[in-house]
Amino acid sequence: MTEPRTIVIATSNTGKAREMRAVLEGLPVRWTTLADYPPCPKPVENADTFEGNARLKATYYSRLLQCWALADDSGLEVDALHGAPGVHSARYAGAHADDAANNGRLVRELHGVAPGARTARFRCVLALADCGDVLAVAVGSVEGTIIDEPLGSNGFGYDPHFLVPHLGLTAAQMPPELKNRISHRGQALEVMRREIAGIVATQTGD
Repeated sequence: MTEPRTIVIATSNTGKAREMRAVLEGLPVRWTTLADYPPCPKPVENADTFEGNARLKATYYSRLLQCWALADDSGLEVDALHGAPGVHSARYAGAHADDAANNGRLVRELHGVAPGARTARFRCVLALADCGDVLAVAVGSVEGTIIDEPLGSNGFGYDPHFLVPHLGLTAAQMPPELKNRISHRGQALEVMRREIAGIVATQTGD
């Protein structure tokens, strides 16, 4: 029997890795994460778009680890902040900022902005690469609004401050099954799931 294809989920964010594995479960693939390999230098994420950074990370890790690599770049775009924090979402409050610091800056920046002007969206781009060549790209987004007081404990990042109005829930209040279905990352992962299934089937002759 042929060994299943190994794909590394190229993130050190345990929350992202957990969400990604949950949606991608069931594919004929052996999933690993960066935690399964010796510590290695991270690439410099200097692209000015989510897609650029996702491609950069996927190609970098696929070359370094000599296996297929699936990389995510995602973040929050707030209209009142002209799209910020955008590609700087993970380091909005500084290079070594944690979630609390990033959320603190977000709330401060929106001080005095009316509820109706706090529209925002989460965006996600996934890239799959093999030996430096990008095999597939998938995108997803979800619309919401930013609230000052955090609600919920299921998420990470900006989730407690991101309210999806038609559900009346923040991303951190959603059960994992719901979040994985409607979130920006969940949408992108469903597209990528189909892409991976098709590529693997073609290569194995199924």
